[in-house]
Amino acid sequence: METRVNQIELNGLTYQYRETGKPSSPPIVALHALGTSAETWDQVAAVLGENYRVLALDQRGHGGSARTSKYSFELMSEDLLHFANAMNLERFTLMGHSMGGTVSYLFTETFPSRIERLIVEDTPPPFQGKPIEIPSKPADILPLDWEVVPSILQQLNEPNPEWWARLTDITMPTLLLGGGSSHIPQHKLEEVSKIIPNCEFVTIESAGHFVHDDNLHGFLSAVKSFLDS
Repeated sequence: METRVNQIELNGLTYQYRETGKPSSPPIVALHALGTSAETWDQVAAVLGENYRVLALDQRGHGGSARTSKYSFELMSEDLLHFANAMNLERFTLMGHSMGGTVSYLFTETFPSRIERLIVEDTPPPFQGKPIEIPSKPADILPLDWEVVPSILQQLNEPNPEWWARLTDITMPTLLLGGGSSHIPQHKLEEVSKIIPNCEFVTIESAGHFVHDDNLHGFLSAVKSFLDS
């Protein structure tokens, strides 16, 4: 299944995205984790692309997308809105991992009429916990704008409590995937799955935080059975 790499202008900025599957198939938009890019979805897209049109977006500051010097979950959610509009996606399935998962919660709470199904991989919305130490910029050349890292970690350290409060607004079918032995507290995922009215929580054993990398088969089998149900 061939993946096509395209660029698009959204709100005056250039973004890169990867497309797999027929343009006429039902759309899935996939959002990657902090510090990675849309390419991390290639193996997932190769399989799901047989029945879906998978659109994986490089979020701002990452991959082939614009370095904008301003970064937040809210701005990334707005980027997704511009992307969905530009691609004429009336309603679509949204799939997000880690940072992309938080963007997915926020987008779905804000624009619920646009989302058909929601799939979140190993992340709850940010919550008040032990503060994360913000690292200093490494000397190496990075595949992302370093500014993304302190900006996003700052938001994890000072979370907007509304994002938890509005989980009840997510009424479409939702699949929450946990990696079991992950640094993400799995009991928080369970908590989320009880708040979202129509949510299935599946633990993919021996996967860790990067579920779709470490156990691609388990990830795909859970996702396919959810999409078919």
